[in-house]
Amino acid sequence: MIINAELVKKLREQTGAGMMDCKNALIHTGGDLEKASDYLRKKGIQAASSKLGRKALNGIITSYIHLNNRIGVLLEINCETDFVAKTPEFNELAKNITLQIAAANPKYVNREDVPQEVIDKEKEIYRSQFANSDKPEKIINGIIEGKLNSFFKEICLMEQEYIRNPEITINQLVLETISKLKENIQIKRFVRYQLGE
Repeated sequence: MIINAELVKKLREQTGAGMMDCKNALIHTGGDLEKASDYLRKKGIQAASSKLGRKALNGIITSYIHLNNRIGVLLEINCETDFVAKTPEFNELAKNITLQIAAANPKYVNREDVPQEVIDKEKEIYRSQFANSDKPEKIINGIIEGKLNSFFKEICLMEQEYIRNPEITINQLVLETISKLKENIQIKRFVRYQLGE
C-alpha cells in the first residue's frame, strides 16, 4: 500500500509524532489511522514526542575516536536537566550516536538542516534521469519524492537506520530514551573528522 503525505500529515497532527514514525506506523497498520495511532502509543513514541517542545539547555559534549585514530567525532547532545545529563542511559545514548556518526557519516542532523540548494540539485539530477521518458509527470514526481526520501535517510542522522539495530532509526532510538528518562533530548550538532579529508 502506498502511504501518501496527506495521511502521514493527518496522523502527525493527531499524535504529535515525527513524520518518519507516522509513516512507519501507517505502513505497519496498512494505512489505518486509528490503528497507527495505537501503534505509536504502544511504542511510547507519542508520549515521548510530547516532550520535544520543551527546552533542552543542559547536556554534554562528548567525543569518540575510531579506527586507529583515523576518524573522530564531537557531539553536543542536550537534555532538560543536569541530573539527566549524568545518567548512564543518557551517556549510553550519546556514545551510541557518536558511533553512528563515525560509521554512517551523516552530513546533517535533520532534513530541515539540508540547504535548499542541495535539495534542488538532487531533484535536478533525478529529473534529468527522466529526460526522454514518456512517464506521466505525476509518476515522475512520485519517483523523485521517493528518491529524495532515500537521500535524506542517507545524509540525515535522525533518519538513518541505527547501525546496532536496523529495525529502528536514530530518531526512534532518541524517542525511546526520552520515553525512559521523561525529558526532552536533542542532538544539537556534531562534527566528524576523517584523517586526510
